[in-house]
Amino acid sequence: MDIRIAKETALELLSRAKAEGATALSFTADEFSFSVEFAPKQVAVAAPAAAAAVPAAAEEAPEAPAAPEVPGTPVRSPIVGTYYAAPDPQSPPFATVGQEVKKGDTLCIIEAMKMLNEITAPCDGKIARIFCQNGDLVEYDQVVMAIQ
Repeated sequence: MDIRIAKETALELLSRAKAEGATALSFTADEFSFSVEFAPKQVAVAAPAAAAAVPAAAEEAPEAPAAPEVPGTPVRSPIVGTYYAAPDPQSPPFATVGQEVKKGDTLCIIEAMKMLNEITAPCDGKIARIFCQNGDLVEYDQVVMAIQ
């Protein structure tokens, strides 16, 4: 059988088998053969109707937690990861509240996928507040410190 004819026949059989709801199809013609198993169809299940309508005012979404009050310049995490205040458990923290820092000073480390990412001061100033504790999980763009 010509490969072109075998291909056309196979495609026609695939189309028919799928339309008929077949779960598998095998085809052989001379040197050309294939087997296919179709995934079961997903059936959508409708949710039961609500017993009584609820007034729209009662369906207010809960408020998202408020962002922390940031006095001064926020220092944000550029990635999702684990916050570390010091390079290792025996060392003092990179930054403490009230400490003077210069632009580029290391303030903390965010570990992501075994990579340690140093977070540096975006400006000169004094550490006004630290929002995280050692070992906390932080989100992308989460404020970890504030510099005044």
